[in-house]
Formats: sequence, C-alpha cells, structure tokens
Amino acid sequence: MSVDDTLACCSSACCATNNAESPGRDQTRVLPVPPTVSRREWLATSVAGGAACGAEILVWSGVDESSPWIAGLALVSILIGGRGTLQRGWIALRHLSLNINFLMSLAVLGAMLIGQWPEAAMVIFLFGLAERIEALSMDRARHAVRELMSLAPETVTIQTDDGTWETVAAAHVAVGRLARVKPGERIALDGTVVSGRSSVNQAPITGESIPVTKEAGHPLYAGSINGSGMLEYRVTADFNHSTLARIIDTLQEAQAKRAPMQRFVERFARYYTPTVVTIAAMIATVPPLLFDAAFSVWFYKALVMLVVACPCALVISTPVTVVSGLAAGMRRGILIKGGLYLEQAHALRAIALDKTGTLTHGRLEMTDFVVLGERNRDQVLRLAASLETHSEHPVAAAITASWEKARPLLHVRHFEALSGRGARGMIAGEVYHIGNHRLLEELGLCNPEVEKILLPLERDEKTVVVLASSNEPLAVIAVADRMREITPEAIRCLHDLGIAVTMLTGDNAATARAIARHAGITDVRAELLPDEKLRAIEELTNRFGIVGMVGDGINDAPALARAPIGIAMGSTGTDTALETADVAIMNDDLRKVGEFVHLGRATRRILWENIALALGIKGFFLVLAALGGATLWMAVLADMGTSLLVIFNGRRLLKFRTP
Repeated sequence: MSVDDTLACCSSACCATNNAESPGRDQTRVLPVPPTVSRREWLATSVAGGAACGAEILVWSGVDESSPWIAGLALVSILIGGRGTLQRGWIALRHLSLNINFLMSLAVLGAMLIGQWPEAAMVIFLFGLAERIEALSMDRARHAVRELMSLAPETVTIQTDDGTWETVAAAHVAVGRLARVKPGERIALDGTVVSGRSSVNQAPITGESIPVTKEAGHPLYAGSINGSGMLEYRVTADFNHSTLARIIDTLQEAQAKRAPMQRFVERFARYYTPTVVTIAAMIATVPPLLFDAAFSVWFYKALVMLVVACPCALVISTPVTVVSGLAAGMRRGILIKGGLYLEQAHALRAIALDKTGTLTHGRLEMTDFVVLGERNRDQVLRLAASLETHSEHPVAAAITASWEKARPLLHVRHFEALSGRGARGMIAGEVYHIGNHRLLEELGLCNPEVEKILLPLERDEKTVVVLASSNEPLAVIAVADRMREITPEAIRCLHDLGIAVTMLTGDNAATARAIARHAGITDVRAELLPDEKLRAIEELTNRFGIVGMVGDGINDAPALARAPIGIAMGSTGTDTALETADVAIMNDDLRKVGEFVHLGRATRRILWENIALALGIKGFFLVLAALGGATLWMAVLADMGTSLLVIFNGRRLLKFRTP
C-alpha cells in the first residue's frame, strides 16, 4: 500500500474521508480529480452542526436533557452527520479493528445510552467537521503528484510521412518521429533538438529557476515549457517512458516505501489501541462492581478516555510528513525514491563522489588557446578546427566544437592520422601538423617559448596539443574535462554539514588529484574499477555508517546499489545509474546533494516534533480525564485538534527552503 493510500486509510480510519480513489496516470490522459469533500458532505455537516447546537442551546436554556425535543435534535444530528462513522465503526468491530471509527461509535452510542443526548450530537458534529478539514489538509500534501500528472500535453504535433504536420495523441507517437513545439507550448515528449533555438523552462522537471537555452543537439524533457522560439525535435522516449513518466512512477513507488519512523509508529499503534480499550473497559466496570460506584459516571469517564487516547494524530503524523518531504524534494529537482532514504539523509556522515560527469561536465572542452606571435586568433583556430574535423579523437572533437558551426572550415587535402602523436594535412598548398609534445619535438619545432606555455598546462593535468606549420609552431591548445563551476561551492556545503567527502574515480591519479585540489577534496581514490569502487563504499560504510554515493555512469551502478543512499545525476546519468540509485538530481546541480541532506534533517525534526505533540497533548488530556476535568466533546476537540496540528506542522515541509 502506498503512502497515498495510507493517508486515505488514515483519513477514514482516523478521521474518515470520502471514498474517492486517487487518480491514476492513463496512457492518453490524466483523469479529472474529484473534490476531496463534496458539497453534499459539507451540507450534511452543516445540518448536523445546526441540530447539535440547537440541542445544546435548549439544555442551556433550562430544558430537561431527556426532553423529546433535545433527543430529536440529537438524533437528526447523529443520523445526518454520523451515519458514515457508525457504519465504519460497525465494519471495524466485525473485523476486530479498533480504530477511531469504532471508538467514536462507541462514545456516541454510550452517551445516548446514559441519556447524554447533546453530548452525543456534539461529538458526532465535531468529529465530522474535523474530518472534513483534515481531508482537505492532507490532500494538499498529495497534490504535487497530481500536478505532475497534468504537466505533459495530451497531444503533440509530428511530421507525417508525406512531410506535412499533424496533431496526434502523444501516447501514440513512436520513438524517432520528428515533432514540433510552438512558442509558449509545453513539450509533450522527451527528445533531442534538430533545429531552432529557444529558451525552455525546465523548472517542473529539474528544479532550475532560470530558463535554459536549447538549440540543435540539446535534450528536451516532457513537461517543460518552450519559450519564444520554434523547436523541432526528434522523439527519444515514448509517452510511458519519458523523464516525466519516470518521475511520476518513481514518486508513486516512493510513497509505497515506509520510513523507519512510520513503521515504528504503526507498530506502536497496533499494540497501544487494544491496551487503551482494555483499560477503558476496566474503568467502566471495576468501580461499579467492586466499590458500588455509579455506573453512568464511570462509563462516561471510560468513554472520555477512549476518545482522548485514540492514536489518530500519532498514526497520521508520519505519512503526511513523509509525503510533504517527498513533494518538497521533487519541486526542487530532487527525486527521492522512498521515505526511507529521506529519513536516512539526516544520518549521512560521508559521501563518495564520482569524478567524470559528477564533479566535471563529463566531456572534453577546449580550455586554453594561446596564439604564438602576432597572428589572428580566428584564422589560427580555423586552421586547427579544419584539421581536427577529419579526426574521430575526443581531443579533436573538443577543438572542432569550439569553432562556430555556421562558419565555414577550410578544405584539407592529404589528411593523415599519426598514431600516438596527432595528425597532419595540407591546406592551401601548405602542410600543417597538430599533435602532442612528442610530435613537436620530432618536428624539431619545440622551443623555450612553447615550453613556457606548454609545461604549466601539462602540470595542471590538461591534454595539450600544438598546431604548427612546416617551419614554426602557431598555437598551443589545451583541452580538459572541465570541472563544473558549482562544484567547489557544493563541496563546501557538504563540509559545513559535517560530511566527509571522498572522490572515487577510474581516471588516472594525476588528473583526479588536480580536480580534487580545485574542488576542495582531500580524500582521492583513483584508477578504480567498478568492483573496487564497490569495495571502497563498503569500507566507508563500515567506518561512517550511513554513506552516500553520487555517480552517473554504468561503472558507478554497483557502488550506487551498495551504498545506503545512492544518488544519480539525473540529466547526464545513464538509465542504469538512474534505476539503481535511490535519489536522482534532475538538473545535475551537485549543490542539490546538500539540499537533500538539509531536507532529510528537516523531515526528521518535524517527525519527532509531531510525535512529541501527539503524545504530549494526549498525555495532558488523559490526566485531565482521570481527574474528571474533561468532557466527551472536549476529548473530541483535543483528539481532532491534535490531528490537524500535526498535519499542518508536517505540511510546513512543502515550503522548505535551504538554510
């Protein structure tokens, strides 16, 4: 059973709600969500309240409580406002489930039995009113998933086989079709931009507050909002396997995983309620039987105790808090696959980080381009890009990508790859070479000026190549997998939280140390195979306890699975990493790991606050009831008031902000 179902059950077992089912995600459309509380239910509650208040007013004006007028008004209130509660109480008794419906039914019938008609009517009215308010409150906590369900449009415009454009149901579009999204429209399916340029609001999916510029080659996510430009894109995932669909499925799976605190509370309530019923039965029977006390007095005290001691607030406090925390994370681009991981986040003491794609962008980029002499930079870069466009080496791709695609390249003749050194080719009748330090020395063109530029770049663990003509070097070019700009800030945040940070990477030790030095990481473990990463996670877990692993690749999957909390970079991460991890950072912002820890600690704090509130208020009113200072309707107010209090406290997580 999901937490969503648990909330619905708690709402009917603790403070009964309507029986409307939560909407599911259909293949072609999202089912409309009916109102949580219907107008008819509000009308019934209002009539029951009017009748109950009328009975109380008559008593206060001096009319005898046994008067037919008072009994009649009370019966109207009970039959109109409490019929559902009495029916559910009977069902609970038949199934030996001593829930709040059974306790309330027992209290109302008991009050009627001893002639407390106004009390019985007021109890059923207050109970009905509180359950309606509680149902609305809890529905707000579940609304985030419903909002997600409505993000993706039902239709999409695709190019047909004859080249025309047609609007069809998104659920029927196959992978590989060419689709189009107009300015201001929502993107219906995942894809890769083929043509056009526009800014896209990805906030619903990744949590990014600033629109992202999209052009040819960039990914698009279903549910994102297109800006002012027209985009054509190639569909990369069907309706049921889009990023949005996976988020919805993951959230629904997450709600099914009980947090440790939630399981503890449910076990506690399972033994607590029968114990309270047994004590109440003794209070009602022992004094009259052994001490000749008035049965009606002690029976009334037993009823008050039953209502006060009901664990409704305790049971409802944990699921509403967990769902609110999951929704708060989702709104910030942090997809958490279960309350277990949300609650465990507070205990994180160490985090292991993969390097490539996590601390860095995961692709080689040109970082330095130093022109030698007084040459024109664009002309020299054009020469380098023209040569490298004929090579499939990653370094060549990084240099070629730095040249604007719209600008023409030069024609290269007699291109030849030089294994382990670089390449050469003829442009406009002159031979040019581009390659590493070794090639430059073989050509006899290495000089102190070049060495002065080249050596510091090599010490910084960058890959350096030199462009040279047949008689002189023209430029020094460095490429590297550049560290993400936010990485140092993210590492500082983790250190401020008291979390030890370790880098686990399969890259060479020198490159790993260079990235770690700039990022602020001191514990570096490099040149690791996937099974060695897994053993490193086991060692860290034995030392620290709860450990997180952050990665994005297939080689990270074993470590992500073994770590108590596996965290995947959701945008660049492979499907294997995303499926294996317990948490996904949808916009690849490493700072979200710190936010996840803050959210976990806030969730844990509110869980304990709710438990303390529930038990503290219950304890106070139990003492008051034992001293004879609590009435039946006061007990109902205390019970339902506590339930609403813990719900509103749990819902504070929906407005969570990182400190």
